[in-house]
Amino acid sequence: MQGKQVIIDALNTLLANELSAMDQYFIHSRMYQDWGLEKLYQRIDHEFDDEKGHAAALIERILFLEGVPDLSTRDGIKVGKDVPEMLQNDLDVEYRVDALLKDTMALCEKEQDYVTRNILQQLLDDTENDHAYWLEQQLRLIKMLGLPNYLQSQS
Repeated sequence: MQGKQVIIDALNTLLANELSAMDQYFIHSRMYQDWGLEKLYQRIDHEFDDEKGHAAALIERILFLEGVPDLSTRDGIKVGKDVPEMLQNDLDVEYRVDALLKDTMALCEKEQDYVTRNILQQLLDDTENDHAYWLEQQLRLIKMLGLPNYLQSQS
């Protein structure tokens, strides 16, 4: 089905951000693993898998709309030097993707592409209710427990 180019372009912008998030989660998960923070490694590796799923959904929709997925463009990643910085960098990515999702959903409504909007709603639910919420929770725990106690709980 021939989709509107403005929607395909917006989906490619989202794809670039999801791929960047995926890359950032990948390096952070491996850093946690290397540091022996097994619980953080498992959770962030799960987030990496979720981002792959989001990218796959976007690619499938772009292809369905007869567009060409742009897999070479990425938004920059920010690799943290310590756990709080890594969690905050990941949260910043989620906030950026959240805003892009909402903008693209509004565009879909304007262009009357409700199927794409519904697909994006599922990604938004993951972003707000799972990814961002969990990251906010971890940063709050660090403030409440102190970093040494938090890190001990993640081994």
